[in-house]
Amino acid sequence: MQNPFFKQIENKTGVSMEEIFALANAIQHADFTNEKQVRKIIRRVSKVANKPVTKELEDQIVKSIVQDGKSLDLGKIQKMLG
Repeated sequence: MQNPFFKQIENKTGVSMEEIFALANAIQHADFTNEKQVRKIIRRVSKVANKPVTKELEDQIVKSIVQDGKSLDLGKIQKMLG
């Protein structure tokens, strides 16, 4: 039986919980100093969120994340996305 809370999230976002958990797991175990991994996560988030990211914006986000290398600053990325 599926949890009604998760079902509600799936209905609102159109994204399966399996996909959300897989993305969360990838983020949790990512090496944020590895540019290739960071780019892969950015593209995955873009796809899940259905928000296209230009090459220039991707480069800017990657530079910001890799430069810090410790964690994903969602606030900073949110500002970049406008």
